[in-house]
Amino acid sequence: MKPVISKISSLLLGTTIAATTMAAADIELAKVMKDRGLSEIDVIRAAKTYNPTGVKDEFVVFSSGGQSGQVIVYGVPSMRILKYIGVFTPEPWQGYGYDKDSLAVLRQGNIRGKEINWGDTHHPALSEKDGKYDGKWLAINDKANPRIAIIDLADFETKQIVPNPVFKSNHGGAFFTPNSEYIIEAAQYAAPYDNDYHPIEDYKETYRGGVTMWKFDDKIGRIMPKDSFTIEMPPYHQDLSDAGKGESFGWGFTNSFNTEMYTGGIEVGMPPNEAGMSRNDTDFLHVYNWEKLAQIAKDPKNVKIVNDHRIIPMDIAVKNEALFLIPEPKSPHGVDVSPDGRYLIVCGKLDTHASVFDFRKIKAQIDKKEYIGKDPYGIPILDMKKSLHGQAELGLGPLHTQYSPVDGEVYTSLYVDSQVVKWNYKDLKVLDKENVHYNIGHLAGMEGKTSDPQGKYIIALNKLAIDRFQNVGPLHPQNHQLIDITGKTMDLLVDMPLPLGEPHQAVAIRAEKLHPHVRYEMGTNSKTGEQHIGKTLAGQERIERNGNHVTIYSTLVRSHINPERITVNKGDKVTLHMTNLERAQDETHGFTIDNYNQHASLEPGETVTLEFTADMEGVFPYYCTEFCSALHLEMMGYLMVKDPNKKYESAQKIKMQTMSPEQLKAEYDKTVAVNTATDAVIQSVVKFLKDNKFGDHKIVADLVTDAFDQYGKIPEQKKLSDEAVAANDLEKAILYENMIWQLMVKTADVGIRAKDTLVRLIATKQSDDAARGEKAFAEGGCNGCHVIGKVSSGPDLTGVLQRHENGEKWVADFILDPEKMYEEPYVKGMIDYFNLKMPNQHMSEKETKDIIEYLKWVDENANLF
Repeated sequence: MKPVISKISSLLLGTTIAATTMAAADIELAKVMKDRGLSEIDVIRAAKTYNPTGVKDEFVVFSSGGQSGQVIVYGVPSMRILKYIGVFTPEPWQGYGYDKDSLAVLRQGNIRGKEINWGDTHHPALSEKDGKYDGKWLAINDKANPRIAIIDLADFETKQIVPNPVFKSNHGGAFFTPNSEYIIEAAQYAAPYDNDYHPIEDYKETYRGGVTMWKFDDKIGRIMPKDSFTIEMPPYHQDLSDAGKGESFGWGFTNSFNTEMYTGGIEVGMPPNEAGMSRNDTDFLHVYNWEKLAQIAKDPKNVKIVNDHRIIPMDIAVKNEALFLIPEPKSPHGVDVSPDGRYLIVCGKLDTHASVFDFRKIKAQIDKKEYIGKDPYGIPILDMKKSLHGQAELGLGPLHTQYSPVDGEVYTSLYVDSQVVKWNYKDLKVLDKENVHYNIGHLAGMEGKTSDPQGKYIIALNKLAIDRFQNVGPLHPQNHQLIDITGKTMDLLVDMPLPLGEPHQAVAIRAEKLHPHVRYEMGTNSKTGEQHIGKTLAGQERIERNGNHVTIYSTLVRSHINPERITVNKGDKVTLHMTNLERAQDETHGFTIDNYNQHASLEPGETVTLEFTADMEGVFPYYCTEFCSALHLEMMGYLMVKDPNKKYESAQKIKMQTMSPEQLKAEYDKTVAVNTATDAVIQSVVKFLKDNKFGDHKIVADLVTDAFDQYGKIPEQKKLSDEAVAANDLEKAILYENMIWQLMVKTADVGIRAKDTLVRLIATKQSDDAARGEKAFAEGGCNGCHVIGKVSSGPDLTGVLQRHENGEKWVADFILDPEKMYEEPYVKGMIDYFNLKMPNQHMSEKETKDIIEYLKWVDENANLF
């Protein structure tokens, strides 16, 4: 009976504690609500968007950054900004547009040889498979300078920028076809395809619109310009586009406005464009069979070449029954294809209706060649009424539509009314409206333009914020508002200010579809995905000079940059390769040289190159710009630029002129002692080389010859030093001894390289496991702190397997989970001595076993290190 009573008592106690805790929480919540003036619904809305620390979002949104030229990434439902991706504009934090490799990507976007360093990003598009987002690639257009950029979602970096060679602006891009075969880019403002002057009076004859079909290789994530083509279209202003899917697969749809072909002239008394370009009751929806046109473009007789780019003339497209027009509501701003591909929803900004077109009816007219006429350029026009499924009265200023998983249910933005309207495009009934703040443009559903829309949320991308946020001056942030659409009626949850340009469109994808890296393979060029030409591992750091070109191979690891001193001549071209040796997640290093307008961001494993001319004389500190460790401030060095045409008076020489004879004698003795110690190192290396018959190996013998060339110059300097001492000129003797030291350093540098080379040649052969282990040791950044055979930033690992009971297990445990062993007395002692904690480099168990095999090989050859 007693155990039962005990259990009941425990249960009652637990219930009492839980009830007490809940009551305390209720009191605290009530106080917060009262203090902040919150209602119960406010608290519920907050809970729906709140992510506790460490909890991640269900969806990831990619929003255009408008005039920033970038892409903004944020999570849903938290609406937390995750990243800005540099695309058409330099982005300093990531070094985008500053280091050589990212600058090469940015320069791909030059137009007619002119550097373009900003963009107006409008419409991002995610790559698709079977009409569903696959999470591999993101494309985005630049309206101001007609270009398309490709972003790799393996690392969220821009990899390609492709200018349109015949358009002067674009708006109807980027839009993927259902299997990412092509990216659609439509022109915006009609202009001549060539780059010559054409008077505005020749508008109808020489100005043109069009749609470019960019061939896309989804395996490598690159546009293939030579396999791409443009469909010539009349000089109407083409607008947004969408690709057919399901039963409309192979077809593309593009809005247009200014079918009046009006060209303005307000400065000469003509009505303004806004009046002249909106006189017609309808504009034209372009309907084109891109799948057929892709085949047609393969025949050179069917295309004309402008600026080395293929264009299918309108008459060829018409002749092959691949280009048609349908009247659509005036001043349209979007065409949105239903998940099954049957319906197309078009809204006109100057119409209160949404028009739902039925592709089956469109195709039936095409098959029967049932046209109501042709436009001035001979393009067949289909009957609008016969193409429509119907129209729904939505409100003022309907713009863009997103689909939901509920059959027939869609959400459309109303710009003038500042509302989102929920309606059914099949029975044409309005279901609900939600006020937003203010003047909504696009709206983003969760995969809402795919064949598999997810519903749950809609984001209103509002053009005006007005009174929603703290006043920060006349320029307000944009306002993205998250709306819950899971209930019968919509519910506005939260506002998010965006202070980076004017976002136009956004696309959202399930987070589970994204699989980005957390680190690169060691030495990766992130812009190409290949091994970087400047890949440098610990121990391979060096400075090479070829004429006036200085190349530095350097490494960064917590908490040093190697080399820490670089001396060049004024006018030298400097190429600085840098490799981040870290393997730990989120251990990014930044790099800058003061006053030289240089910056790079190096993620773990990445190699980056900076290239500049050392055109300013002086001393310039360089340092890591990311706070990466407790010794972050010490992670620095000096670039020293000297003028080869100047004679510099040594500060040491000036100092010596003020020294007493006793001080000079002490300085001389100190300098000689340093040289004697340095020479001892050289002699130990020479002995090792001789004992191990370096002459049997030509590559080593050549290095030794170079070393001895430097060493052979020392006796002459020593003779001059001794003569100066005999003449009691210790000042001159010290200068000669300094020259001896410089010759010794050069000798030691080459000699140690000769020794390291010889070690590799005479050591026992490595097993495959040991060879892999050495590679993992180097590429994992281990030798950034551990140098075999000597103490560096960490202990020498020669013999480490013998230092501990069951040494192999101890080392393996420490590699795999170092944090767990920080408090062990031995490890704590090492941490205190070196003032560093070994980070978790995220080695796999296989890599760890291989490293242990490498350490065994080191012990076998310990006499060589």
